[in-house]
Amino acid sequence: MAKLITAAQKIERARELIQQAREVPIPQRGGKYDLSYMAEVKGLLRQARDLVKLIPLTAGATPEIKAQSKKVIEEAEQANHEIFRG
Repeated sequence: MAKLITAAQKIERARELIQQAREVPIPQRGGKYDLSYMAEVKGLLRQARDLVKLIPLTAGATPEIKAQSKKVIEEAEQANHEIFRG
């Protein structure tokens, strides 16, 4: 059975995934538009968003945790923009 993690742990893990996405090395062939590179980066960012997307909807989460989860989602979108357009 899967181990339950708290909302704070989910936020921390999501930020780690966003950092991993930023650190994926850009391949020499194809650059940042290489399909496997794009899939890996977008997969990491999707995992980060998926971890925190339901936190604002939970009744037990504090307003601070809800705000942090929304900020993580924004950070994932910003990372996507910076990696592929910046």
